[in-house]
Amino acid sequence: MSDAAANRAVVAPPAGFDPARLLAYPVPEIEQSFAAKDTVLYALSIGLGQDPLDEKQLRYAGQRSDLLAVPSYAVVLGYPGFWIGNPETGIDPRFALHGEQEIALVRPLPVSGRIIGRTRITNLIDKGPGKAALLYSERQILDAESGDLIATTTMSHFLRGYGGFGGVDGPVPPVHAVPEREPDLTVALPTRPEQALLYRLNGDDNPLHFDPKRAAQAGFARPILHGLCTFGVICHAMLRGLLDYDATRLKGMKLRFSAPVYPGETIAVDLWRDGSFQARVLERDLIVASNGLAVTG
Repeated sequence: MSDAAANRAVVAPPAGFDPARLLAYPVPEIEQSFAAKDTVLYALSIGLGQDPLDEKQLRYAGQRSDLLAVPSYAVVLGYPGFWIGNPETGIDPRFALHGEQEIALVRPLPVSGRIIGRTRITNLIDKGPGKAALLYSERQILDAESGDLIATTTMSHFLRGYGGFGGVDGPVPPVHAVPEREPDLTVALPTRPEQALLYRLNGDDNPLHFDPKRAAQAGFARPILHGLCTFGVICHAMLRGLLDYDATRLKGMKLRFSAPVYPGETIAVDLWRDGSFQARVLERDLIVASNGLAVTG
């Protein structure tokens, strides 16, 4: 996300903000049982199934014996809830924006089962006075029976106005540069006006995505789509455009969020054959996800 977007509606860090306390915050470990209907709900919440005659989409969005899990489903498995909103973190959640997201899959995701999600804060970067702080975290998704690693998700948050606390200013992980040529293809996928309300059922209760008053307080005209829902829509575009809906071929995916999406907008994903991608909303001709890279096999 650009510095301009990250620092919009900047406020000074709260007087009681304690970086050491935040870094030591124990994100709860989650043990989760999930069924095929939960896997289908996720697929529907990111837009699969809008064409009920598309057999390839129904492999993910229909509760059938040959059901597959969308690879981006990893972002909600073992999810510990909106922990940044816990007052014990010292963060005002109105000023926390999703910055980057990555998934790395050890094996295809199960469509049902029992897993453990272990989340930890890994770093806090100080961008300087009047700027943002960058908060990094990682979640391991483990099979509850065997303890084997299934997938890892990593993410960053821009904490707008929280810079200047005297912390380290790096290193910041490098971002992927997409090719400086026209994309090999573009896949445009519509979102629905109520899509954030549906995606919320996956367990992401940040009021920024459903409460108009909270969205206005954060500087947005209306509730915005979850960044992870945008991530899922982009994963769908990847499956459709490059992988012929074969989830087993996607091993990893990362991107940087550069602007929010409003529910009802159309997300156009520019794809390159080397796995690079970026995403735009057609209605505003605005890049909403940049520096994307998918790892396929």
